[in-house]
Amino acid sequence: MTSHPSSTSSTRRHAAPRFGRRFILKASGASALAGAIGVGAYVSQAAPSGKAASDVIVIGAGYAGGTAARELRAKGLSVTVLEARDRIGGRIWTDTFAGEQIDLGGGWVSPDQPLVTKEMQRYGLQSVPELANTSSVMPADNGFVALTPTEANTRMNELLKKFFAGSEQYFERPNDPLFRKDLLEKVDPLSFADRIAQLELTALDKKWLAGYTSAYVGGDNTRGAMTALAQWWALGGWTTEAWHNQMGYRPTTGMTALLKAMLDESGATVKLSSPVASVTETGSGVEVKTKSGEVHTAKAVVVAVPVNMWKTIQFNPGLPKVHTDAASEGVGVGLGTKVWIHLSGTVDAVYGQGTETSPLVMLIPQKELPGGGRLMVGFAGPSLDASSKTAVQNAVREYIPGATVVAHRSQEWGNDPYSRGGWGLRRPGQLLRQLPGIQQPHGRMLFAGADVASGWNGAFIEGAIESGFRAAEQAGKVVAAAAA
Repeated sequence: MTSHPSSTSSTRRHAAPRFGRRFILKASGASALAGAIGVGAYVSQAAPSGKAASDVIVIGAGYAGGTAARELRAKGLSVTVLEARDRIGGRIWTDTFAGEQIDLGGGWVSPDQPLVTKEMQRYGLQSVPELANTSSVMPADNGFVALTPTEANTRMNELLKKFFAGSEQYFERPNDPLFRKDLLEKVDPLSFADRIAQLELTALDKKWLAGYTSAYVGGDNTRGAMTALAQWWALGGWTTEAWHNQMGYRPTTGMTALLKAMLDESGATVKLSSPVASVTETGSGVEVKTKSGEVHTAKAVVVAVPVNMWKTIQFNPGLPKVHTDAASEGVGVGLGTKVWIHLSGTVDAVYGQGTETSPLVMLIPQKELPGGGRLMVGFAGPSLDASSKTAVQNAVREYIPGATVVAHRSQEWGNDPYSRGGWGLRRPGQLLRQLPGIQQPHGRMLFAGADVASGWNGAFIEGAIESGFRAAEQAGKVVAAAAA
């Protein structure tokens, strides 16, 4: 979802092996692959019109759907992927702006995420560290204050440790989040705001912490479950170093390149611009109808779209209560808005963190441009009119006085018709109410996506890949049972 300012080192527990400042080096025999992957060159393979039969239909060509399609094809099954958009990736979206490669959705990976690490090694892809900031502009008692990164990080790291205190017990096994279900009963109902209110902090420290956490929920700290962030903290080994590394590295070829490699290897039939209207279980399989009227049949279907999109599809029979509750409540952040900004002139690598009411709750420096100026990426609060260049410039000037916006590009994921929300983030109480039921098959219907992952849930392609593997295994069993 978002990046963190550079962190200080600390001792790690149960963390994945370190890969150094550049990780995921070229895999043997794949040295030319990274350069051969053109993110915009993906071409769908059109299925015939009328009724088209496959062993499995996958709805959604994001990382969960791409993983499921590849694994099912590896089992020897025929697979058709139906994608509503005219591109692959879903909430992951690599594009260009100001002549540079950008990610309008996603953007970061971590060496602490083993599935992503293995997949990038498989295809010879590389990742480089995020740009280090030269100063940090943070909330003050009145307005903002510029600090050195060390000053800001030292203070913020102490606040994070207090926020996550106790997670070593209630997330003793973070990849098995319900292992200490007894302890979770007290903490899973807490929102970010609830947890901050519990802590004995100064008013300014609360302002810092509330501003920081609000970047994860588009400004509304009552919406996010404290356990959602605490599980990510635990998955990295309960350290500030691992926390900042969660989004401290960028794939050199953009976030979509790995997915394209996975789909290309799968050889699955992929149909773009094919939004699904209904999924119906029949006596012998499933029938999936697109909004254009195409009908596809299969022995099983993997639903790999965001949970927020489930209510836009007619399921026959209807979904179980755990699924309908999740779809009604929402999992993807409704106010998730990412803004890329081109500033003119000479601009230092300033990191800006706002308050929970700031128009831009977080501003992250990106590269200096060859022709002058600098790229920045920001995450908007509800008060920002992300379509207005003037509003974006005024928001930037809270952190960088006098900054001039040349151009900007925003992606308001809550208004996107095929996601209806940004990155996934559990609401208070959803962990205990949804897992493991939300991962279970419903007849011949299987479910995948970062929103339903056990480990790196929500905002990470790691979770999407995890769920894609699980759904492929479940779908394989359904197909095998149908053939028996």
